[in-house]
Amino acid sequence: MHSKKTQKKRYAAVAALAALGLALSGCAGDEGGPSPDASGDVEVSHIHGLGVDPADGRVYVATHEGIVTPGADGGAERVGDSHDDYMGFTVIGPKTFVASGHPGHGNEDEPGNRGLIESTDAGKTWKRKSLAGVDFHSLDFAHGTVYGYDSTNGRLRVSENRVDWENRSELRALDIAVSPEDPDTVLATTEDGVARSTDGGRTFAKGTEPVMAFVSWAAPDALFGLDPSGAVHHSADGGRTWHKAATVPGGGPQALTAVTAERVLAATEGGVYESKDAGKTFTQILAASH
Repeated sequence: MHSKKTQKKRYAAVAALAALGLALSGCAGDEGGPSPDASGDVEVSHIHGLGVDPADGRVYVATHEGIVTPGADGGAERVGDSHDDYMGFTVIGPKTFVASGHPGHGNEDEPGNRGLIESTDAGKTWKRKSLAGVDFHSLDFAHGTVYGYDSTNGRLRVSENRVDWENRSELRALDIAVSPEDPDTVLATTEDGVARSTDGGRTFAKGTEPVMAFVSWAAPDALFGLDPSGAVHHSADGGRTWHKAATVPGGGPQALTAVTAERVLAATEGGVYESKDAGKTFTQILAASH
């Protein structure tokens, strides 16, 4: 299961990007997952992924305490009854999500690293899909294919059916993003900067500055990056040049998803923030606890 010790490893990965000289650290499953809430409220301590269901436009947040959605009051409402720790997370279709992570209390029969899991009812229930024992820290879906960064082994893996996987490049990264128009163009955030692959992730060039913690590619001319300080950057040329748009409130970055060229979701230590003007301004839609 996922403990505070394991959670700190992910924080260390972001810190490593900021420091430029430290190695990115992976995350291994261990004992002590999140406990069930004593009340119906969910206090979100850390956010690992963001997505929007195209069926209804609802925002979903993958957290250390389970899958939640923003409530009308800015609090977190639990989706389903899972208290698992969800790491890599992405929406692949209407009501269809894939994720990775670690079992919480009440789910001790699952492996410490759950591999790829899938929900077809908008996060209410989940089934194991493949690669039990693997911990995906980043998942992206493009061109009918799931791209996953396996932090357990430091490797990019790719699957069209979410069962059979092709192993591609080994690298130390925190996040990945795939070009919406070219399945061979894959970006990865590393301590050296954003590394680029032009062969589907089989090889990567060395990262180039600016350093980004997270990247998300909504359209050919709408690539967004979230740097270690929480600043959002926009690139219209696939990451060759970047322009700072704004700084997301709340402190250290935790997740980024560009839904469209205009709608951007970003998570920091303060919670989840939404932009509807391509990252120029952000409004909080979910508060995190500290």
